[in-house]
Amino acid sequence: MPKNLLAGESMVLQPLRKHWIVVVKGLWLPSLIGLVLLFIVFAIPSFIVSAIPSAGQAAADIRLLGTLIILVVWGAWAIVIYLQWSSASLTVTDQRVILEEGVFRRDSKVIALDRVQDVSTKQSLLGRVLRYGLVEIDAAGLQGAETYDYCRSPELLRDQVFMLSEQLRRG
Repeated sequence: MPKNLLAGESMVLQPLRKHWIVVVKGLWLPSLIGLVLLFIVFAIPSFIVSAIPSAGQAAADIRLLGTLIILVVWGAWAIVIYLQWSSASLTVTDQRVILEEGVFRRDSKVIALDRVQDVSTKQSLLGRVLRYGLVEIDAAGLQGAETYDYCRSPELLRDQVFMLSEQLRRG
């Protein structure tokens, strides 16, 4: 959320976070790998114990240590994905669109509504079902369009930005 609004500026849309699918996409592969590694951690010591009966305590220690390592790595990965997801936001005020991303290095882009030339959306089939998509804002004087991927309700954002930019142009 932008910390400083301009004098006389008011928020039209509260800061929009990226869709929760970003977290799911970031965690599905590490979760699958973690489950496979947990299976291996529990299967190999059992195999060793069946071959060498005196290795029972060592097998239990390997299971515990392996499980802890896998859970710590997965937890750290999950925290990073969550922080990336929660740090990205798009805010629409009555004068500008503000795109912000980043945890340690904050990137912020501001597009004045009176400079907006076109707003378009792109959605996959899954995006249409789950209501997320890419929003592309083309503004005069910028190098290419600014994009905000995995936006919740992209049609609402597109219509709101277009309506506000038209109102500013007509005065």
